[in-house]
Amino acid sequence: MTAPTDDDEDDAPRLPPGTRNYMSPAGHARMCAELHQLLRVERPKVVETVSWAAGNGDRSENGDYLYGKKRLREIDRRARWLTRRLDIAEVVDPAQQPNRDRVFFGATVTFATEDDTERTVTLLGADEADFARGEVSLFSPIARALLRARVGEVVKMHTPRGIEAVEVLAIRYPQR
Repeated sequence: MTAPTDDDEDDAPRLPPGTRNYMSPAGHARMCAELHQLLRVERPKVVETVSWAAGNGDRSENGDYLYGKKRLREIDRRARWLTRRLDIAEVVDPAQQPNRDRVFFGATVTFATEDDTERTVTLLGADEADFARGEVSLFSPIARALLRARVGEVVKMHTPRGIEAVEVLAIRYPQR
């Protein structure tokens, strides 16, 4: 069994080779806040617990010690991953997008599918997109299909069921 590399995160999105790690200012701030929370708040508490547990003698059956060491490894792994992703992040403010009649990073797009179902998605970076909030990764099939489209255009989206045509109904960007 091979050990995972430092930058492997089981649930983390992978960036396609040669792409930039675009991120909105809000997404960047959330990742910075998570890193700060891990390193300045959570990790010191766990270190304190591990130190206390280590002083209690036999570590082989000491649950606080064993769990604490495991949690420290998890924190350190996540912190390394966050640091690497933040180091390569290119923060782009969608509110500053000058070309608002086309779909680019940060756009909120309403589109209609072939069966007249309307959906609205916001195109964000791979590290910050959350489908439950209607956010999709810039590298997702729908985002790739919508990029550079204008209102009224019909674009082709690759889905597991095949190619589907969707019509762009509206494009919005945050206010400047």
